[in-house]
Parts: sequence; C-alpha cells; structure tokens
Amino acid sequence: MPIPLFNSIASWLLRKRYHQIELFLKYPLDVQSEVLSYLIDFSKDTVMGKQHGFGDRLKYEAFRERVPLVEYEDIATLIERTRKGEQNLFWPTNIKWFAKSSGTTNAKSKFIPVSSEALEDCHYKSSKDLLCLYLNNNENSQLFTGKSLRLGGSKELYEDSGSFFGDLSAILIDNMPLWAEFSSTPSNKVSLMSEWDSKLEAIIQESLTENVTSLAGVPSWMLVLLNDVLERTGSEHLFQVWENLEVYFHGGVSFAPYRDQFKKLLPRRNFNYYETYNASEGFFAIQDRNNSEDLLLMLDYGIFYEFIPMDVYGREELAIPLWEVEIGVNYALVISTNAGLWRYKIGDTVRFTSKNPYRIRITGRTKHHINAFGEELIIENAEQALKQICIKTDTEIMDYTAAPIFMNGSEKGGHEWIIEFRKPPKDVAYFTEFLDNALKSLNSDYEAKRYNNMTLGMPTVHLGRKNLFRDWLASKDKLGGQHKIPRLSNERTYIEELLQMNN
Repeated sequence: MPIPLFNSIASWLLRKRYHQIELFLKYPLDVQSEVLSYLIDFSKDTVMGKQHGFGDRLKYEAFRERVPLVEYEDIATLIERTRKGEQNLFWPTNIKWFAKSSGTTNAKSKFIPVSSEALEDCHYKSSKDLLCLYLNNNENSQLFTGKSLRLGGSKELYEDSGSFFGDLSAILIDNMPLWAEFSSTPSNKVSLMSEWDSKLEAIIQESLTENVTSLAGVPSWMLVLLNDVLERTGSEHLFQVWENLEVYFHGGVSFAPYRDQFKKLLPRRNFNYYETYNASEGFFAIQDRNNSEDLLLMLDYGIFYEFIPMDVYGREELAIPLWEVEIGVNYALVISTNAGLWRYKIGDTVRFTSKNPYRIRITGRTKHHINAFGEELIIENAEQALKQICIKTDTEIMDYTAAPIFMNGSEKGGHEWIIEFRKPPKDVAYFTEFLDNALKSLNSDYEAKRYNNMTLGMPTVHLGRKNLFRDWLASKDKLGGQHKIPRLSNERTYIEELLQMNN
C-alpha cells in the first residue's frame, strides 16, 4: 500500500476511536462499573470465580469483601499451574503467553499471564489510542508518512509445556498486527535480538535509511541509541538524520532527569513528547494533551482499578474504587484485569491531579522509597529535586540510585547516593548541598528529620564511573528494553553492589 494512502486511512480510523474515548470521559464511573461486571460475569465458572461466588453477580462492595488483595507471591502457584497446562483457574479462555517480569526488585522472576483479551483489548488498543490522542491534538501531523523507531525488549520467546514466556515487548511483537509492523522500524527480527550491543548496531543500520517520524521506548536506553546515531553520522542533532521527526513516545522510567538531554538532541520548539504508563500487567494511562505531565487513566481496557492510600499501605489496608479517590493523595495501585489478575497490588504509586477527567501522575513504587527514619522519600521527590539541581548546576544525569545509611552508635543516619553523570558537577559538595535543600523544600518529613541534623545527616553523593549502571545491569543479564535501575531502596543491597563495582 502506498505510504500517502496508508497515512490517510490510518489517520481516519484512529480519529474514529476518539468518539469512544469521549464516552468514558463523560461517564467514567459507569464505564468502570461495567468493566467490573464484565470481568466477574465472564469468570464466574473459573476456579477463582466459583471460590468467591462470582455467579452471584457481585456488586463492588461484595467483590471487595469476598476477594482478597494479593501480591504476586500469593498467586504464584496458580500461575505456575497454568504455565504447566491447567486452564480455567483464574480466567476462562486459554492463556498461553506469560510476560516474564523485567523488574529489578528481586532476582526471582515473575510470570504475568497475558490472555488474548488482554492483547487485543488492552495492549494493542492502547497503542492505537496513543496515536489517536496524539493525532487529535496535532491535526497537521505527518506521523504515518514515515515510520516509528521502536526500542523494545531484547529477549526472544521461550516455550515451556506448551506455553510461551519472555519480555512483554517480545510477546507483543510476536503477535503484532500487520499495520503496526508496516509502520515500524527496525524489523521484528532485529527487535527480538538478545545481545544488546549487536542489537543497537542492527537497529542503527536498519533505521538510518528510513524516514523516521517518531521514536518509542524507555528514555534511558533511547538516549544511548540516539547518541550512538549522532556519533555514527557525525550529526549535531537528530533532525539532520531524520528531518521529519515530530514526537517521542516514552515510558518505563521518569522522564524528568532526561528531558534536557533530549531537548539538546531534538532542538525544535514544536517537537512533542508523549508519556505512557504501562507494565506487563496492563496498559493504564496515556498523556492526552500536548506539553502536559498528567496522564489520562484509560478506563475501558478491561481493567478495574482500586487504590490503597499509602498512609495505610501494609497495615489494615482498605482499597477504594475510582469514585472515592481524592486529588493529591498518594495511592498504591490495585488492578483486576482481563488476564485473570484479581485485586492485584502492582507495586506502583500514583497521585490524581484531576477527577474530570481522571488524570494521574506516577509517583513511584511501593517498595522503591526510603523511609528508614520516617522521612517518606518517594521517587517523585527525588526526580523533582534532581531536575532542579541539573538546571542550577548545569549537569546531566545518566542514572542514579539511593539508599539509607543506618545509624551506628552515636553516628547519625543519612542517605547515600550514587549518580552517574553525562556532564558532572564542577563542585560535588555544592551539588550535595543543593540536593539536600531541594529535598527539604519538596518533602516536609525529610525536612523535619534533617532539622539540626537531629536524625538525618547531610546526604553522601558518590560520582559513578562511566557505564557503572550499564555494567551492573549486564552482570544481571538485564541490559536494554524495559529493564530499570531501582532509584530508591529502603535497604542497601543495590547500593553495596554498585559501590563495589564503582571502586
């Protein structure tokens, strides 16, 4: 099909979807209630459905009372039985795909079920919606006159007892509709390559000759690829390589530490950045406005949402539905999905910025925070502080992690940071002081614990050597794709490993 005709047809189809999006914008609570009713009714004859009385057509209050909140460890046995061939345990249609967790929280792998309904009604639907929302906001877009350079996972799929597992991106690529493959670069063969350095080389070779109009991938790894492209071509910026680039779709990690670096690579005022919020368990939210940091919660993907206020997380937890949330409160996200996850604590935290429509910001992870001394430091605080510092000190950050320094006798506790810079600070002591002050201004609990050094001392900042975090991920076979650095940790395992490698 000629590119101009494909562009016209694709744009028309995607804009039609916007009318369906308007439906859940107008009736969000009705749509969420319908999603829950569908999930319960569809699963009433499963082992899980019979156990919890789904055949009684439960309303939300009964659903919340009968079905317990769970983490992965609570359902690992059921998932393993499904991987070995048993079906109809927690979802009525056969599940043969499992997204192997790419998280860094522990060495134990998680296998997240991916049903055909989740593929079609969540993951692929969200990809179309992302383009739909972007086109709705940018009527003169020429997105489909070229291709999207996608940087996904770097592992192939594996078979075990008739089921398949691998990175979610590998599952999506393996089942990708023709239109998506037609409009993307590199080829599926290159996208599924395992060895990271060889894959980068192959992506560059395939993509340099294409008319790339958009980029898609995790910021930290995309930055590595794009800097390699500039080095290979001798170009000053990316528009000298791909003059029709107009948008970067990003997600997976906070964009704040990387924004200024991307603006140097893409120096056009009208270049767009669009954030997404997705995971192996589902696709949850999409930036729906140009130049916004808020994400629209997508309510018709076969996912029912609940939220646990973080001030009660881990003790007497009571999840609340969408219609009870409040703006500005930090919540742990709970999902029930069309792949058979029921009241599953995904481990992410979000904060609502609007209820008309329901928009959120990702604030961090339930396990990725520092609260060794009651300071409640979350990733959102750290990202905002580092963003301020980079501007003030003219520095550029590649990666970082932080952990507590525990009290030892009369010695005060504190926070210890390892930061790998692309452009390091001229004065580390000044950088550290600014970090401390920025965190005080953003977090009153941290400020209180730092008062007169009563509980917390001044932070300690180490400069990470070049490629420190890359080498750490490589040592764990976690290079590329959705693999992330644990930004904050309440214990010292990660930072001790990194300190040893840094020395």
